[in-house]
Amino acid sequence: MSQVHLPEVKIVRHARATQLRLRVYTHEIRLTVPLRCRAKQIQQFLKDSESWLQETWQKVQQQSPVHFPENISLLYYPQVQIVQREQRAGFSFKAEQAIVFVNQQAPEQALKSFVIAYAKQVLPDLLQEISQQTGLSYQSCQVRFAKSRWGSCSTQQKIMLNAALVLLPKEIIRYVCVHELAHTRYFNHSAEFWQEVARHDADFQQHCQQLKMVQWANWWLV
Repeated sequence: MSQVHLPEVKIVRHARATQLRLRVYTHEIRLTVPLRCRAKQIQQFLKDSESWLQETWQKVQQQSPVHFPENISLLYYPQVQIVQREQRAGFSFKAEQAIVFVNQQAPEQALKSFVIAYAKQVLPDLLQEISQQTGLSYQSCQVRFAKSRWGSCSTQQKIMLNAALVLLPKEIIRYVCVHELAHTRYFNHSAEFWQEVARHDADFQQHCQQLKMVQWANWWLV
């Protein structure tokens, strides 16, 4: 296979990373590494992964253009119709009819803005509900656009949830909430941490695997 030009790999050091992990997107290649990972180890890992990166990057770039959906499934709304039209606002949502109107000049950005706005309305309430059910408290919740992480929890017990979670089934969203809430008690992925998760989600292993198989929608990354 002929060599293809690869973009510069974006290296992200993460406190909870236990191993090096490569992700290839349509617009970038990202490598997540543990905080204490040495530069020599990173370079060797990238060298060993070069063939896979070449092949995967080429496949991603050859994929069809961004597919804009006609409808999406949201938390509490099994099907929301998407209608493009001329309008000043980026989006407008008719909850009773489950229709979102998006500006046809920039439909991808408008749809993304709608999902983020909707997520900011519903996810904090759901997290609070799960917190009360589990008895795991936290300090604050932030919902935002993210490209690679479904959630996070800081040492100050501040939880971040990816707005794209509202596009997933509720049991998967609940697993992510339980996962991050468990970090308020165990700021690691120790056996005690997973025992805490299991106490509140008996099917957490299945939910974790399902989450790993989720493909980010192209319009979400535009």
